[in-house]
Amino acid sequence: MMKTILPLIAAFFLMASGVFAQEKNLPANDLVQFSGIVVTSDSLNPVPYTSIMIKNTYRGTVGDYYGFFSFVAKMKDTIEFLAIGYKKAVFVIPDTLSDHRCSLIQLLKPDTILLKEIVIFPWPTKEQFKEAFLRLHIPSDDMVRAKRNLDPGKLGILATAMPMDGSMNFKNAMEQQTSRLYYAGQLPPNNLLNPVAWSKFIQMWQNGEFKNKNKSIKDE
Repeated sequence: MMKTILPLIAAFFLMASGVFAQEKNLPANDLVQFSGIVVTSDSLNPVPYTSIMIKNTYRGTVGDYYGFFSFVAKMKDTIEFLAIGYKKAVFVIPDTLSDHRCSLIQLLKPDTILLKEIVIFPWPTKEQFKEAFLRLHIPSDDMVRAKRNLDPGKLGILATAMPMDGSMNFKNAMEQQTSRLYYAGQLPPNNLLNPVAWSKFIQMWQNGEFKNKNKSIKDE
């Protein structure tokens, strides 16, 4: 029994090694460096963070804040462009490229969705609302409290301490993800050795801008 199994195992490994060698020696002449920018069709403004995927696969990339993208694809691949608020666009990479590079300016059309009108009435009739509004008595201390809450100085302090909202958090997260994709396989730039950044820092230090910020923080 063992004498019969050993030749079969050896033949299997020989066939597998032959298949791997053939796949390794396959030519990569259909690979293309696919790059471009995604803009709006009406104003030619960049569309940030567009999803750019190869159809029926999980390969692709995400455009950066300025709509730029670049990744490796194959000839005849169908590329789908998806962005919130815009219609889906499709582009097929041609198979007649000689330098294995393809550049594209992709236009996206706005996707307008018309919703039915909804009218909300706080009162059954306009006359009842008018009568209730005229009889409404606002305490005088509420007006004083409103003016105190709208003080420009306090609003400025609240604005500096206000955390980021949902849109700002989303933008920050997408910028970090885009930065990771952009600098994949290489070290990101370090401003510690940037002479321009050091020059700005020394200039701000000489102007006393950091001292003024520390003073305003102590006053608060």
